[in-house]
Amino acid sequence: MTIEEFLQKLQHFHGEGCFNPWGDYDPQCDIGPQAPVIRSANFRRYLELRRDARFLFIAEGLGYQGGHFSGMAMTSERILLGHHPTVRPEVVLGENWDYRRTSNPESPLLNRKQREEGFNEPTATIMWGELAKQGLAPFQTVLWNIFPFHPYKPSGILTNRTPTGPELDVGIQFARDLLELLPGMKVIAIGRKSGGTLEKYGVPCAAVPHPSMGGANRFREAVDRLFHQ
Repeated sequence: MTIEEFLQKLQHFHGEGCFNPWGDYDPQCDIGPQAPVIRSANFRRYLELRRDARFLFIAEGLGYQGGHFSGMAMTSERILLGHHPTVRPEVVLGENWDYRRTSNPESPLLNRKQREEGFNEPTATIMWGELAKQGLAPFQTVLWNIFPFHPYKPSGILTNRTPTGPELDVGIQFARDLLELLPGMKVIAIGRKSGGTLEKYGVPCAAVPHPSMGGANRFREAVDRLFHQ
C-alpha cells in the first residue's frame, strides 16, 4: 500500500455521527469546499516526512479542536498557523509548506480567539511538548487515533464523544494499514480505548494514560518511564 492509496481509503470512509476531515466538507465551519483538499494535502505531507518513523502514538479519536481542522491527529490548526506559543509549524510539516487554515473565521460557531488564530487543542499541546521533552525527533514520530475520524455528539459537530465499539473495530483496520505502510514502528497506546482495541486484535503495544480530563501529569510520567526504563 502506498501513502496515496492509504489516503484514498481514508477519504472514502463515511460513518454516522462522525466527521471525515479528508473526505467531508462542513458548510457551517469549513472555510470552503477546498477544506478537505487542504487537510488531505497536510496529511499526505505528514506521512511523506515520516517514512522512517520509529514510534507510533495511538490515541482514541480525532477531536474538533485538533485533527478535525488540521487533518492530523493531536495537532491543532493553531500550531500550523504559527500562533502556538511553544510548538512551531515546521516540526509538523517542515519548511516551505503552504500552511493554511480550514476552519471558517466568519462562522458564528467560532469564538473570537478561534476566528483570529484557529482552533487549539490541549492534548496537542501536551503531546508535542512531551515529544520535545523526550528528545524525539518530530519526523521520527507519528501521531494517530485508533478511530481516525472525529466522532461528535448529536448536539453539534463542535463536540467530542468516545468512539463506539463498532467504530473501534473499523479503526483497527486503518491502524494495521498504517503499520504496513510505515513498518517497524514501536506502538504506544494512549488511553484505555486505544490500548484495549490494540490488545483485542493482537497488536503489540506499550500503554500510557490519556492526558485529557486532568490526566496530563500521569501521561507525562508514564511516557518518561517508557523512554527511561
